[in-house]
Amino acid sequence: MRSTGLWCDPTAQDLTPHAYTPHNARLTPIGRERLIRQHLDEDRNLAQLAADHGISERTARKWLARFRSGGLAALADRRSVRRTQRRTLDPQQLQQAVELRHQRCTLRRIARLLLVPISTLARAMRRLGLNRLRNLDP
Repeated sequence: MRSTGLWCDPTAQDLTPHAYTPHNARLTPIGRERLIRQHLDEDRNLAQLAADHGISERTARKWLARFRSGGLAALADRRSVRRTQRRTLDPQQLQQAVELRHQRCTLRRIARLLLVPISTLARAMRRLGLNRLRNLDP
């Protein structure tokens, strides 16, 4: 059976995907809940439970911390993609940055003056070919 990254019971009549679960996940969110409940309700050793379920103790502790902070919803699978979008400079900030760069200001100084992350500024300057002072007109 080809893995699509979606979990579904191959024996069920309804083959609609229920939630995102990586194809190599040891436990589904239900299994994670069961592990956490055994630890909290039955007072079983978390390290032993982790070994029994074929996961590391570190992973079990991570799920326990997520459960304590967010309840059952926090045990759901998470995608491993970026959760934030890269910042960009608005046209006015970019124009100011270019003017300051032509005055031979350092990227750190420009970033401080414009109140933007230096990584965002450096990416914009690199795109324009202004990332190195020696590339500027004398």
